[in-house]
Formats: sequence, structure tokens, C-alpha cells
Amino acid sequence: MAADYDLLVIGGGINGTGIARDAVGRGASVMLVEMGDLAGATSSASTKLIHGGLRYLEYYEFNLVRKALKEREVLWRAAPHIAWPLRFILPHHKDLRPAWLLRLGLFMYDHLGGRELLPATKTVRLDQAPFSQGLKNLFKKGFEYSDCWVDDARLVVLNARDAADRGAEVLTRTKCISARRDNDVWNVVLKDQDTGEERTVSASVLVNAAGPWVAEMLNGVVGANNTSAVRLVKGSHIIVPRQFEHDRCFIFQNGDGRIIFAIPYEDDFTLIGTTDVDYQDDLGDVRISDDEIAYLCKSASEYLAEAIEPKDVVHTYSGVRPLYDDGAKDAKAATRDYVLELDGGEDKPALLSVFGGKITTYRKLAENVLAKLEPYLPFKRGVWTAYAPLPGGDFRVTDFDRQVDELVRDYPFIGKQFASRLMRHYGTDARLMLGDAASLDALGPCFGHDLYEVEVKWLIEREWARSADDVLWRRSKLGLRISKEEAARLDGFISDYLADRPGAAA
Repeated sequence: MAADYDLLVIGGGINGTGIARDAVGRGASVMLVEMGDLAGATSSASTKLIHGGLRYLEYYEFNLVRKALKEREVLWRAAPHIAWPLRFILPHHKDLRPAWLLRLGLFMYDHLGGRELLPATKTVRLDQAPFSQGLKNLFKKGFEYSDCWVDDARLVVLNARDAADRGAEVLTRTKCISARRDNDVWNVVLKDQDTGEERTVSASVLVNAAGPWVAEMLNGVVGANNTSAVRLVKGSHIIVPRQFEHDRCFIFQNGDGRIIFAIPYEDDFTLIGTTDVDYQDDLGDVRISDDEIAYLCKSASEYLAEAIEPKDVVHTYSGVRPLYDDGAKDAKAATRDYVLELDGGEDKPALLSVFGGKITTYRKLAENVLAKLEPYLPFKRGVWTAYAPLPGGDFRVTDFDRQVDELVRDYPFIGKQFASRLMRHYGTDARLMLGDAASLDALGPCFGHDLYEVEVKWLIEREWARSADDVLWRRSKLGLRISKEEAARLDGFISDYLADRPGAAA
């Protein structure tokens, strides 16, 4: 029986969109389905770092750290608009890990991952400017090292964009409610979450990249009675007003063996996180607890000159990491590496399930998934994503400022601050969005903080946005700045625009 698609991917997070992009680029016909919005769960709730995971060295996860370190510059080159290097300062705390151990860990960190562009580790004085600003004066010495930042939700969307541009069908707000083998194909029943309409499609291979729902998908939707255990671990973050003026990030050691980050965020804020809490509650309603807020405030206040209190928190977010249960006693010690389980493939259609993973290693995960599935898919080319830019990222990593200047030169009415934001979100696609506009009036009504109609329409037509939350918290972080009234007006505009589109439900 001929299938409608070679590959059907369930899950529109970073792993699912990365697999779909890689597969369609190799010549397979691909459908991806996501029951909510792209990056609607775990993949928009990370600490937003492309990093090796310094603390994983303590758990002897050398392979994971090496794999992640090698990906830092690969992803930076692929998406220099949404990814960029950061310098992290690790203060030496005399009552915790000794200085020699920190130096050894950072020496390994510098040399495990084939670093080419990122600067090496160095020792810094924390009792002198600029790094003394913001810290308690009891910290005198620290170690400065490199990692990278990434806008996690935009990374997901750009992988989906590239997959769709190459021919994949991407369906958001579409739930997989049943998947059953029928001879040599999968018959999959999909339900439109907005209209309630159902349709059945067939696929030769099924990938379960449902994140926290991976076990539910296996045992409920597929009916596989899989015994692999998933350890659900909640990680939460708080956002507070900016705590220091310099551009360095801090990594703070805690007495419980964990670490937290304090990172400059969206110009005017500091992002602090994360926690590690085993989670067994509703996956559709994941939120920070009062205990987590208190923990993050207390941990950061051990280092920062001015104590942070819960009343200072302006926003929070939480996500659940679907870790492979390796039997670790503490959530912080559970492996962050991924596990791929393949079922069938010889006498019945293949099913591959993804357990765990990190944003940093999503591209390698996709390659490993497709290596396992290669015997069952009609690939026309081999690995290719290591040197292919994501949409909008077709410029050199050193050229971001020049790209901003040229955008202001060609569209002088937007100004440098607005141009910088557009470049950070869209890269060279900003020009496609702005088109032949010659004034702000040509961009349509403004919904607040330089968010104009032309950008909202782009996000609806090109990036699957369907609500104000999609626009303000995943496609951007303008929710930190836009008022409730402006958000409501945006929601109304999106609803009306979708209703007026050809083919919209009556």
C-alpha cells in the first residue's frame, strides 16, 4: 500500500521540527503535527543557552558535553540572528568547589569541543570594575568562559519554516488521536483542535517526538504497552529587573550541588534559573511554585549585592523536561542525554520514539534519528544540516551589526532600536517582511512597542501564529512590554484576520 507520507512526525518542539527539517531536506515526504503551538511547551521554557553543560562533567557525562560543545558554533553559524556568544562568570565560592576543580573543569570545557571562534577561559577579578557591579564584595576571583545564547522558540519556528519551505506539511493545533499499523503503513487519525474535524493519513514511518507526552503517545495513542520510563522534571525561571549593567552572565554554585544562571535578558531584565523538580501533575498547566520562586530568589541573593525577593519578579515560566529515567536518585543528576527507541521496521512499519534531549544537541539528535530510519526512508542525499543556514541566517556571524546598519540605511524610518529587534527575530527575512514600505504608516496599525500589522501578518502567514500569546511570548518576548489592553487588541485583530482568510471556517 502506498503511504501518503514517507514520515509522519508527532510533536512540534525542537526535536520534532529538527527531524522534519532534516528528513525533508534528504528527499523524504514529511508531515509534522503539533497539538498546540510550535514550541508551546518545553521548547520555549529553556534557559535559552547553547552550551555544553559545565555541571554535567561532575556526573561523568563526557560524551554528552563533547557532543554539545561541538554544536555551539555550528548553531551559531546557522542562525547568527537568533544565536550569539555570551561570556559567563563563575565566581569562586570558598565554601563550595575548590578553585583547582573549577580550573580543571573549565580546561576540559575549553578542549573537549573543537572550539574555533569562541574565546577561551580566563581568570577575572570580581572586586574590580566592571564585574564588581552587582555582586557582593566577598567574591574576589572568578573564571570567565564562553557559551552561546539562542532564542529557543524562534529556533523551533525557523526549523519548521525551513521544513515547510522544502516541502514538508506542518500542521499546528492538530492532535494525533490514534495511530495503528495496517500491513506496511501507519494509519493515523488527526483531529483539528479548532474545528473538531478528523482526517486519516498514512505514513511509512512514525516518529514520536511528543516531549513530555512521549509515554502517553506510546501507550495511549499507539497502544504499544511500552515499558520505558520517562522522568518528568520541571524547570522554572524568574525574570526580574536588570541587576547589573555589564553584558556578562553569572553561573552561581549552590550549597545543594546545583547551579543557577543569572543572564541579561531582553535589555532591561535579568533571567534567573533553573530549578529541577520531579513533576507528576497536569502537563497542560505547568507553572512555577512559590517554593521554586523562593529558592531562586534565595540562591541568587547569596551572590548579588541587592537581595531579590518574590515581589521583584515580573514574569515566570516553567517547562517539563522528558528525561529518560536512568534511575538517578535526584532530579538534578538524571541524564540529559537522549535515548532513541526503534520498534518494528522489518516486518512492520517503523516507530521511533525520542526520550530526553537538549536544545543544544537537537540537530545531532535529528541526524541520529534518521540514521536509524535510513533503511526505511527514500533518502536522496546524506547529512546536510551542519552547513545550512536557517531562514534569515544567511550572513556571517561577525556581520550582525552591519546587517542592522544596512537595514536602517534602506528603511530609515524604523530607527536603529526597531531595526535591531527585527534583525534579532528575522535576520535577512526582515527585508522580505518590510518589502517596499517607505514609512511607518505603510506598516499598518501599531499594537505597541513597534509591533505593527505587517509583522503580525507575517507571523500568521509564515510562522503559524494564531493568538496574541503565540506572537508575544513565543515568536517574540514583547509580552514583557505590551499592556493587557494592547494584547487584547492584538488578539482581536488576529481572530478577525483568520476569520476573513479564504477557506476559514464559517
